[in-house]
Amino acid sequence: MKKILPTLFMFICLIPLLSNGQQDSQYTQYMYNSISFNPAYAGSRGVLSMMGLYRSQWLGIDGAPNTQTLTLNSPISEKNKMGIGLSIINDKAGPFNETNFNASFSYTISTSETGNLSFGISAGGNILNVDLATLRKLNENDFLLENDINNKFNPNIGLGMYYYTNKLYAGISAPNILETTHFDESSLSNNNNNVSILAKERINYYLIAGYVFDLTPLIKFKPAMLSKYILGSPFQVDLSANFMFHEKFTAGMAYRWSKAFSAMAGFQISPDLMIGFAYDREISRLGKSEINSGSYEVILRFELKKIYNKWLTPRFF
Repeated sequence: MKKILPTLFMFICLIPLLSNGQQDSQYTQYMYNSISFNPAYAGSRGVLSMMGLYRSQWLGIDGAPNTQTLTLNSPISEKNKMGIGLSIINDKAGPFNETNFNASFSYTISTSETGNLSFGISAGGNILNVDLATLRKLNENDFLLENDINNKFNPNIGLGMYYYTNKLYAGISAPNILETTHFDESSLSNNNNNVSILAKERINYYLIAGYVFDLTPLIKFKPAMLSKYILGSPFQVDLSANFMFHEKFTAGMAYRWSKAFSAMAGFQISPDLMIGFAYDREISRLGKSEINSGSYEVILRFELKKIYNKWLTPRFF
């Protein structure tokens, strides 16, 4: 019974997600992971950058979401006019397991001595697996749960724009402009219009922005925001404020509107290696549950700093 109750609770929480369409992965340390949702970010750091991230959400709840992300991006021309990127994201929540993979290309034009505007496109797809045996244990008579979904592939295309200087950045993107469906009526033994809506991929629109203030020669402050909009779902806004000390240590707080508060910390271990941590505490009804111990996120970034005989000083984005 102790295992069944959290599982039931988890499926109840997933109902809005499934009825309104699959959403993209959620990140607290989004400022280090822009390539996952904006292809125009590819190559903007001027170095070969590799990043791995692990997120475990709603600790203590059986079947709660967890995400593994691996990205790579780099300029491919000496003047950083062109960039390429690759992102692989694996999401698991209860019986659902989805893997997204995208290759990105960006082209950058200089708008001033310090400003750059990048245009990006990505192409890839996602593979969905659903183990409906887990749900059949809870409702043995539901004909919709008769057949598992194995390696269901859907293609994907994304678009983005990204403007940046040494202090400022802002970007808009839609990483999944193809609205595909994971279920169709022809695959079921009984026509039911609600089923086609059950797992429809909807377009996710992103807006990201941030600015770096030099408070002292050794302390930098960066407020940032990420907003996401999906048709039929609530508008999501993430606000964050980080401080960087001695180009080494980063600490800050974040607020996901009406959803959660977060604490973040990062450390530049070496010129090439950075590690970051984040902890979220839900403030919604879900967060007040005794079986929910919050969410945590770990990020590791490695960069080949010297490329085209240039070096990049540590920065937030």
